[in-house]
Amino acid sequence: MLYSLHELQRTLLRPLAETAAATAAWLQRQELLPARLARANLALLHRMIKPYGKPAFALGSVTAQGQEVAVTEELVVATSFCRLVRFVRTSADAATQAALAAAPRVLVCAPLSGHHPTLVRDTVAALLQDHDVYITDWIDAREVPVDRGVFHLDDYVALIQRFLRTLGPTSLHVVSVCQPTVPVLAAVALMAAAGEPTPRSLTLMGGPLDARKSPTVVNKLATDHPIGWFESNMIHRVPGNHAGRGRAVYPGFLQLTAFVMMNPTRHAESYQAYWFDQLRGATGAPAVRAHEKFYDEYNAVLDMDAAYYLDTVRIVFQEFALARGAWDVGGQRVDPAVITQTALFTVEGAQDDISGPGQTEAAHAMCANVPEGMRRRLVVEGCGHYGLFSGSKWREHIYPELRAFIAAQQTSEGGS
Repeated sequence: MLYSLHELQRTLLRPLAETAAATAAWLQRQELLPARLARANLALLHRMIKPYGKPAFALGSVTAQGQEVAVTEELVVATSFCRLVRFVRTSADAATQAALAAAPRVLVCAPLSGHHPTLVRDTVAALLQDHDVYITDWIDAREVPVDRGVFHLDDYVALIQRFLRTLGPTSLHVVSVCQPTVPVLAAVALMAAAGEPTPRSLTLMGGPLDARKSPTVVNKLATDHPIGWFESNMIHRVPGNHAGRGRAVYPGFLQLTAFVMMNPTRHAESYQAYWFDQLRGATGAPAVRAHEKFYDEYNAVLDMDAAYYLDTVRIVFQEFALARGAWDVGGQRVDPAVITQTALFTVEGAQDDISGPGQTEAAHAMCANVPEGMRRRLVVEGCGHYGLFSGSKWREHIYPELRAFIAAQQTSEGGS
């Protein structure tokens, strides 16, 4: 019922949002105070009630090898819940194209935690300067028909393994951002245990590998309620106007509400500043464009299959199964200590309020048999969660370290 009411509200507010935007634009050149007040109010109303669809990556070109090269998206593998997509870089210059083809290959494992994979657009844009980049492009569960089955955390691990085998792990570098650090580490550990080749390097950024360390609001929510509470209060059925009608999901709009309530003051101040900018008529100002760009992404959310969401709450945030060495996937125990040929890089933000400091670095203790010379740890001062993969901290401090780490492993004998 809650999901249906939410959809009804969106439908009813859509015409109002469109009218507000059109009227605000019409008032743009009016300088009288009443008109400016109306303009600011309508512009803010439009932003707060408009529907936000999945953004595009829109990476039409990047600078690589000292030149601007074209970027297009290529579908590599399609599954019911996720697509493996490659960002193909092309240049008319033969020497440049040869250099692009020889670049290290990187798989970016984007979060499946409420936002679309485009949330890590900045991550991909930076990596494309020096690498051949692929990404896990998650599909909104509300658009997956019920007859496609459900998606468990075990399925997530199997999906990552499939993608690694497809790309060929021995020459592949994996960058896992936030939530997927857990299933990605499990996927690599299980492949190592089976005697399969594993990726040349694994970078884990801001993830809950051991959520017992420096618990955040997110962690405490999970431990303060039994799993039955999440099933009763967070799981809803997709209404009939979507392809996945009837599917049990954790709706994106609930996750967005949770995200906003973690920092309500910061969001209120951001919208207040936007209102004042509109009042002054600074529609095209950098601050206005930055606000709209950020919230176009932040407010665009997807639904997660209920099975996967509940598995994650229970296994990762309540049982701490990976950290305790008690997680079985498909009947096999996950033991990261069997990983010996994959270099390990952990990246944390000192001010991360989603995955607290120490939760990601815990991977080093789990992966006890990775040689010390193949390890790297980075804690970024003044960096919160989103700064790990987007913005100036990512571009100026983290990416240069990651690029150097990948380059070092690319030329080493460590990969298998």
